[in-house]
Amino acid sequence: QVQLVESGGGLVQAGGSLRLSCAASGRIFSINAMGWYRQAPGKQRELVAAITSGGSTNYADSVKGRFTISRDAAKNTVSLQMNSLKPEDTAVYYCNGDITYYSGSYRREGDYWGQGTQVTVSS
Repeated sequence: QVQLVESGGGLVQAGGSLRLSCAASGRIFSINAMGWYRQAPGKQRELVAAITSGGSTNYADSVKGRFTISRDAAKNTVSLQMNSLKPEDTAVYYCNGDITYYSGSYRREGDYWGQGTQVTVSS
């Protein structure tokens, strides 16, 4: 019913910047919250940043002041601007959405994930 498609990512030197984007599509009624998570090899997936439908944001301590999450409600997209990247930011980044969608004549809420995009920061 809902798909999340990520773009961006890649290889960058330490101190550089990257921008990730995620577009939600499908029979969407409303997007309640969207966020970015990351998973480095051998580590658990962790929250990087999230934004609610009201615009409230939440960041992991490790990225505060360096990353900025934003959304375009009209386009159902969320972006993550990553500045001053460090080698420890290297991970697969996943888009996540808490989305209410149409299912027949009903509305249902679901939790959706993108396919992940690799971010590699070289030292």
